[in-house]
Amino acid sequence: MIAASYLSSQLAVNVLDARSLLAAFGVLGVGVVMFAETGLLIGFFLPGDSLLFTAGLLCTGTADRGVKLSLAPLLLAAVVGALAGSQCGYLLGRKAGGALLARSRSRRLREGAGRAEELLERYGFAKAIVLARFVPVVRTVLNPMAGALGVPVRTFTVWQVAGGLVWSAGLTLAGYALGSSVPDIDRYLLPVIALIVLASLTPLVAEVLRSRRAAKAKEARG
Repeated sequence: MIAASYLSSQLAVNVLDARSLLAAFGVLGVGVVMFAETGLLIGFFLPGDSLLFTAGLLCTGTADRGVKLSLAPLLLAAVVGALAGSQCGYLLGRKAGGALLARSRSRRLREGAGRAEELLERYGFAKAIVLARFVPVVRTVLNPMAGALGVPVRTFTVWQVAGGLVWSAGLTLAGYALGSSVPDIDRYLLPVIALIVLASLTPLVAEVLRSRRAAKAKEARG
């Protein structure tokens, strides 16, 4: 009876809701979601940013008393999942080329693939791989795109590790820091997560603005 009740609670999880995922699967769920979102095209809809931030928040013991996570295992799961997933997506892209994306019927996935290819062409491999970590959907499709477009293994690995560490550990620690400093922050969790997601886009927005200023300056000189 107890086993049936537990299984029922797992099957009832809402995969689009960070707290629901964490309540059902804990730290292990974070690692699995990070791997699926960054390594498997079917994971493009998963809530990576909000999951990392919420998980960090729940390590403080100040939010959602029904769920309590430990910071060190959480960071390990988040980082390993994000890095392994990205490398897996790249290898799939090298082997399958663009066939997987070409067969997809998802409009969001195809649009994300277009943005990923544009990032690679406009900013070069290193910068695009790092920036993509902060853009939902794009961080899913850029990895197989990089493999399909022939980005060198060493270049991809170095920069996906750099971007993955900043993204996964950074958002987790941001949630932990906020939960440690603001009492009852869980009352404002939804607006705070929205702000964090917006803030995670800052590197990309800053780079786009910088690129446009450089282009205008070049036109003025020409």
